[in-house]
This record gives sequence, C-alpha cells and structure tokens, in this order.
Amino acid sequence: MKLNRLSLALMMVAGLQGCSLIPEYHRPTSSVQTAWPQGPAYKTVAQSDNVPDWQGFFHDPALRQLITLSLQNNLDLRKAALNVQAYRAQYDIQRADLLPTVGVGASSSRARVPHDLTTSGKAEVQSQTGVEVGLSSYELDVFGRIRSLDSAALEQYLATDEAQSSVRIGLISNVATAYLTWRTDQALLQVTRDTLDSYNKSLSLIDASAQAGTASALDVRQARTLVEGARAQMHLYTRQVAQDANGLQLLLGTEVPGALAGVTALSPDLLADVPAGLPSDLLIRRPDIRAAEHQLEAANANIGAARAAFFPSISLTAAAGTTSHNLDGLFNGGSGSWSFAPQINVPIFNGGRLRANLSYARIEKDINVVQYQQSIQTAFREVADGLAAKGTYDGQVQAQTALVLADQEYYDMARQRYEEGVDNYLTLLDAQRELFAARQQLLTDRLQQMTSEVQLYKALGGGWESGIALVQH
Repeated sequence: MKLNRLSLALMMVAGLQGCSLIPEYHRPTSSVQTAWPQGPAYKTVAQSDNVPDWQGFFHDPALRQLITLSLQNNLDLRKAALNVQAYRAQYDIQRADLLPTVGVGASSSRARVPHDLTTSGKAEVQSQTGVEVGLSSYELDVFGRIRSLDSAALEQYLATDEAQSSVRIGLISNVATAYLTWRTDQALLQVTRDTLDSYNKSLSLIDASAQAGTASALDVRQARTLVEGARAQMHLYTRQVAQDANGLQLLLGTEVPGALAGVTALSPDLLADVPAGLPSDLLIRRPDIRAAEHQLEAANANIGAARAAFFPSISLTAAAGTTSHNLDGLFNGGSGSWSFAPQINVPIFNGGRLRANLSYARIEKDINVVQYQQSIQTAFREVADGLAAKGTYDGQVQAQTALVLADQEYYDMARQRYEEGVDNYLTLLDAQRELFAARQQLLTDRLQQMTSEVQLYKALGGGWESGIALVQH
C-alpha cells in the first residue's frame, strides 16, 4: 500500500511538468529577390521544384563509377557520417534527462557496538540487510529547462545531418569537376603533342630550305621558338595530368580504376540540362540552408533553457524496498521500507550569471539569424552566377569553335602560299601559333562551361526531376 502511494505521488508530481519558456520561432525574412536576375547574360531556363539524385544529371558511365567509389570510400564523407552519429548520441544523452534514473540496490552490513552504546549494557554485533528500488536526484522539469536543452540537442543533431548531406553534394560536384579537369588536361596534352609534331616537321622543312639558301636563319630561329614553346607546354600538361589523377584519387579515397586511365573524349551530352526553379525553392533544396535554420532553432531553444534557470528547480530522491536484520527475513511481513526526499532550489543571488547566460543565449540567436540570412544570400548569388554562365557559355563555345575552324583555314592557306613562295614564313608562323592557341582555348572554354553546369547543379541543392516548365527571363 505504501509503495502504491509513493508511485501515485511521483506520478502526480511528474504531471506538473509541461511548461515551456522557449520563444515562439519565426523564420527570419530574407532580403533576396523573388525572381532570378534578368539581362543579356540570362536566357530562357527550365524550372522545376523536384530534386532527384546525381545519376539523373551525370550521363558519363565512367564519371558515375568514380562518384560511386567516392561515396563509398571518401574520408571526409565518412567523417561527416561519424559526426552525425556523435550528435545523435549526444541527443540521446540529453533526452535521457527527461526520464528518472531508476536503480535496484542491495546492501548488507555488520557492526560491533561497544557495551556503553547499547541498551543492554553488553557489546553486540548488529546486522542489517536491505533491497531497495529507487530514483535519485530526478529534476522535475516544471519550467521546461530540460526540454529546452533536449530541443536544442535535437536541432544540433538535425543540423549535423544536413551538414552531411552538404558534404555529400560537395563531394559529388568536386569529383565531377576533378574528372572533367583531368580529361581536359589529357586532351590539351594530346593537342600539344600533335602541335609539337607539326612544329617539328615545319622546323625540318625550314632547316632544309635554309641549307638550300631559300630560307633565312631568322626563319629557322622563329620555327625553333615554336618547337621549344610547345615542348615546354607538353611538360606542363604532362605534370597537370599526373596531378589531376592524384587529386582525383584523394577524392575517391581509393585508386582510380586502371580502365579509366586512357584518354577519352568528353561527350557533348555528358551533363543533363539544368532547370533553375524559384529562389524560394533553395530553402528546401539546399542542405546548408536547412542546417543553418536548425542551428537557429537550437539557439532559440537555448533561450528557453536560460529563461527557465531563473525559476526554482525541484528534484526528487525516493526509494522503496525491504530491510531486515537477517537475510532470511527480508520478505517477511512488516519488513517494508520507503523514503521520499524532495528538494527545491530557489536562485536568489548568483552575481548576475543567470542574466548574463540569458543575454548570451539571445546574442547567439541573433548571430544564427545573420548566418541563416547569409546562407540564403550566398545560395542566391551562386545560382545567379550559374545562370549567367549558362546563358553565355553556349555562345562563347560556339564562337570559339568557329574561331578554330577559321584558324585552321588560315593555317592551310598560309602553308599553301608559303610552299608556293607567295608569302614568307612569318605568315605561316603566325597561323600556326593562332591555331594552337585557339584549340587550347576551345578546350578550356568547354571545361569552364561544364564546370559551371556542375556548380549550378550543386548550388540548386543537388538535382531535380521531371515536371519541367519553361520560364522566360
């Protein structure tokens, strides 16, 4: 009966819990525009509010293989996953404070009592054995302090989970960029080798003409400058290809498959088209923005905990069990025992520490508001830059392609006119140099175009799905 009364009393006191001093949360306003920028750099873009995985964006099988390897082996991603697990454990620890700690304890003692301390006047050996079930120092969360800390821990855990998603998206885009750079440098190396071979042939012809007296020593020197310049660039691109492979291996967390080491031309449809969506979509697409908002909500919950610290705290220590002088008498009638010791602590003077803690919690929230707004503004700028790149790189690559064709025709005509004796070698030299530079620039422009598409994919939060409508800017 006494045990039932104790249980009923604990349930009634626990029912006092339920108050919360956490301020009502309102999502901060953002100063970004409601539509993407307009102007000559922007063109008609597709719009969608769906986000699929990366396999819907990257079409190259080799790139997909590399991304899969990185998701399995990259150490940064593994560390991010471990951070999520760590914050989950911290949340579980904090949440455990909402429940009482109940334990079972057993004790046994024997003590000799001197004769002058006993009622009989004779020395005695006294024994006591007991078994108790109880809770110790359980704080009743009357004003919501513990629940506020629990909410803050939950938001921290969710923010870390979003941070892991952000690391994952960043890893995918970094692998794609590294792969595209590696393939482009391989192509630049091949172009340089082909050009060096052409320069060497021209040098041989000029050298033979000089020996025959039909070309000057200056023509030979000019031809040699092209050869040595191309040879220097060949060593440059050889180094860059090796360093690209090393960087890609670091991102993968394992070796680059040997089957991918050969030079392979990049497919023109390697990447899917990029629908931009609306600026407001970034709030649900971008994990870094969602992480910043979770951090803000955690700071808001900490204000509730700081407020609750101004109010009295109530803690309970209680136990119920059986006690006897002898072990065999523990469960006999009349051996039951119980204790109930509530404690209340009222803050009176603490040197202003509680008020300073509350001020700090409010300042922390203000800082997180700024960080949240900054993350939105940064996201808007990244997408706007990506759209500007998308609206201009197509025309730039087309113009550069036309320039390569024109330089090729210029070179063919200059070579023919030189062989026919119409023009001097200086004209042919200029044509060779311009063709080489134009071919290099075309490869660089294509790399920048594809890289900007990957960065736009990343800025939009990782991808999209079907259900696309055209929007004119």
